[in-house]
Amino acid sequence: MAKTIAAFVEDFAHRQVIGVLIKRVTAEQGIGVRLEWRNVCHGHGQVVRELKEYLRDLKRQGSPPDLLVIGTDANCRGLLERTRQIPVDDSPVPTALAIPDPHIERWLPLDGAAFKSALGHGCRAPDRKCTHDRYKQALREAILEAGVTPGLSGIEFAEDIIQTIDLDRAASTDSSLRRFLDNLRSTLRGR
Repeated sequence: MAKTIAAFVEDFAHRQVIGVLIKRVTAEQGIGVRLEWRNVCHGHGQVVRELKEYLRDLKRQGSPPDLLVIGTDANCRGLLERTRQIPVDDSPVPTALAIPDPHIERWLPLDGAAFKSALGHGCRAPDRKCTHDRYKQALREAILEAGVTPGLSGIEFAEDIIQTIDLDRAASTDSSLRRFLDNLRSTLRGR
């Protein structure tokens, strides 16, 4: 029987990256999954406001999802700060947090071999600096270096990259990815 996962994410980039990661991890664990997307636009503050409303409504529903995944960037605030701002204590179902630090685009070039497999040209792992749009631009530049013209700042290649990424190696270089993968895996196992 498939698990229903409600994924509440900040934007299209989060949907692309987190969605593929969820599908990959659940497939590795032999779990069928049905994703229900709850997308939000306009940044972290709107995510928190709409998440509170969603959790309130979720408590009233007769058939809640098996798991809730919440995705929002740390935006240079840090993992702990962002985690404190998300009202997961109010959730009537198990939750897994995907909080890329600082931005979701940083997760894609963590494994140069996967990047090369997807785009025909490797890339260097990104540094750890926090500047607005730094990783969007770095992802775009890495894709351009591969001789490909990105249409959506490169996020459209997320599935191709994540399908071949060595998740453990990538997570060993980014604690926010490690935290999400560990949290998702343990929550799926019921721990």
